[in-house]
Amino acid sequence: MAGAESDAQLQFTGIKKYFSSYNLTGRRNCVPATNGSIVLMVSYCKLKPKKAVKAT
Repeated sequence: MAGAESDAQLQFTGIKKYFSSYNLTGRRNCVPATNGSIVLMVSYCKLKPKKAVKAT
């Protein structure tokens, strides 16, 4: 991480501009995206309807 990076490497476009591991903004945006996806998966598993058990 130390050292100067060339400006040509940091000229990203599209989704790489917002979710990149090369710049501080990209790394900062990956954290809420990861946490949000984990929260969505857990809440989906908690809120989905339970399967009905048939008594035979």
